[in-house]
Amino acid sequence: MSFVPGLGIAKGMALTMRRFFAPKATIQYPETAPDIAVRFRGRLQLLYDELGNLKCETCFQCAAACPVECIDMGGFDTKGRFHVHWGAPEQYAERREESALRRAGRPVPDPAYSHFDAIDSAAIDGILEKYDFDQKEMLAILESIQRTYGYIPVAAVKRVSQVSGAPYALIYGRATYYSHLRFEKPHHTVAVCRCTACLIAGASRIARSLGGALGTEIGRPPAGGVALEQLPGHIPGAASPLVTLDGTPQPRLTAAAAAALGRTLAGGTVA
Repeated sequence: MSFVPGLGIAKGMALTMRRFFAPKATIQYPETAPDIAVRFRGRLQLLYDELGNLKCETCFQCAAACPVECIDMGGFDTKGRFHVHWGAPEQYAERREESALRRAGRPVPDPAYSHFDAIDSAAIDGILEKYDFDQKEMLAILESIQRTYGYIPVAAVKRVSQVSGAPYALIYGRATYYSHLRFEKPHHTVAVCRCTACLIAGASRIARSLGGALGTEIGRPPAGGVALEQLPGHIPGAASPLVTLDGTPQPRLTAAAAAALGRTLAGGTVA
């Protein structure tokens, strides 16, 4: 550290003036191609052979970067000498044993895979039409799908991507960013109304009791197959505080009764 007043400013100005009068390194681009660094990583360019077939570079970057692990590359080299594979097993350490079997050329069944269930897409088409197929309204679209089905089915995500043109990764990223959206169908759904009348009647205490018994909160992922949600509006004619179980209004509950209901649901039985 220098104790000379203004020495730092003088050094900075000297550097500025030296750079100012130095010759400029101007490249006449695109007439003159710039030098490319040895480890430069630019945009991938896939080539085509003489028959018009796509020639994959087999860099495995697409399989490694896929956010939903839907890209799985495998096959033999051009001379059929050895088996080449890259996917989730090669990406994560806990699956190395299966990866070694695949690289040895032996097929390895994936017990974790199960085909997604088909759904009636008429409701999804109506939701998309309501929001004019606008990708900017993706959050509202996903929330409407969850209100309709109780969760966001994989078939619904594929349908939204197909009809609206939104990339699958965009829809998946939006759905996983918000904690109140879920891909798993809960066994039971408990909803608490938080309108003014229900709040005065103790809806907040009931919600805390249910959350403590279930191990979750409103807007959080389901715990033990039970989802805790907030009713969008009070059901006309229902008493306050209003709590519904799978859409059915429950008798007027106290905080203690709500905790007992939560423990019953968490135990896998419904009284």
